[in-house]
Amino acid sequence: MKYFWIFLAAAVLLLGGFVWYKFYFVFGEGVKSGYLNYAVKKGNVFKTYEGKLIQEGFGTTKVGGALGSNQFEFSIEDEAVFKQLELNSGKYFDLHYKEYHGSLPWRGNTVYVVDKVISMK
Repeated sequence: MKYFWIFLAAAVLLLGGFVWYKFYFVFGEGVKSGYLNYAVKKGNVFKTYEGKLIQEGFGTTKVGGALGSNQFEFSIEDEAVFKQLELNSGKYFDLHYKEYHGSLPWRGNTVYVVDKVISMK
């Protein structure tokens, strides 16, 4: 019976460590710049804030290798940041973001989570 409890404790610790690493460990953070295409609040159960930046330059699309614009899709952590973005669609933004290994339904649809606006032009 003693080994069962040791095994159970180890399994709970491993599972907890995996969940923390997958969903709460900040894998990377940085700044993305571009023109704000949209900022919306959406979701069936969890209403989250989502947005998209159109970045300058050219990239390749996933279909056929044609040229297209670079797009950065992100979730927004704070309602105040969302309101600032929502009221200034089409303007040029520098956004600070955090990147996680996985997304959570109440945090947003993407692994990129914007936490503040650095500048707006």
